[in-house]
Amino acid sequence: MKIYKSTRGLLVEQDENIHPLNVSFDDLVRSSDPFSLARTAFNSAGGAAPNANELLAPIGSQEVWAAGVTYFRSRSARMEESKDAGGGSFYDRVYSAVRPELFFKATARRVVDPGADVRIRSDAHWSVPEPELTLLIDPRGEIIGYTIGNDMSSRDIEGENPLYLPQAKVYDGSCGLGPCVLLSREPLPKSTAIQIQIGRGQTKVFDGTTTLAELKRDPAELASYLFRDNTFPDGAFLMTGTGIVPGDDFTLAHGDLIRITIDGIGTLENRVA
Repeated sequence: MKIYKSTRGLLVEQDENIHPLNVSFDDLVRSSDPFSLARTAFNSAGGAAPNANELLAPIGSQEVWAAGVTYFRSRSARMEESKDAGGGSFYDRVYSAVRPELFFKATARRVVDPGADVRIRSDAHWSVPEPELTLLIDPRGEIIGYTIGNDMSSRDIEGENPLYLPQAKVYDGSCGLGPCVLLSREPLPKSTAIQIQIGRGQTKVFDGTTTLAELKRDPAELASYLFRDNTFPDGAFLMTGTGIVPGDDFTLAHGDLIRITIDGIGTLENRVA
């Protein structure tokens, strides 16, 4: 079952049928049984699927958090970008540690809608998108859904000093979510593919693929660490890290088109402002 947030309100899709759901996104996430609540939409008349211009980021009042160094490729990339600052081993230790790296990513107002523009920092010289499976977690700490996240990152700023991570990760237009939430009690299969393509004009300048089999940490474990000694009355989103990082010779440019696809969820498309 997929939940779309659109200019028409919440829409529920199941078996290619679209029905309106007359509650807010926050009400859905806070519900003791969001699956039953979503199914009430099928008591109403069906309608048309939302077009690209109608889609909004599927978020209400939730905070967006992120996990880092959860894939081996991410570990390697962080070590490469930090080697001149002497911080390479820092990320190796994070990768193998029991406790995961978790950091704050965005408030709802900083999240970019599907089809809208993400941004690169004006003071960054090496910027990349990070395609990530993103968890929707209810106030009780249970994973109730999945969406696609684009964790825009300034690699040169983080590489200069790991303590600069918030500046590298948190700024206006640094986070994209969508196009929908796949509402599901079940974990996604390990074979689930995550793909990214970056276009520049008529040329594809980067593409990459990974699967959840390469994710070192279990999503439920990441969610449990986020909720340790922390409360989220409206629930939270948690990006689970990236297994696809472009090479050191690549940086985003204004006008680039970023397309991230995750099996079973769909495609999130954003252009660089």
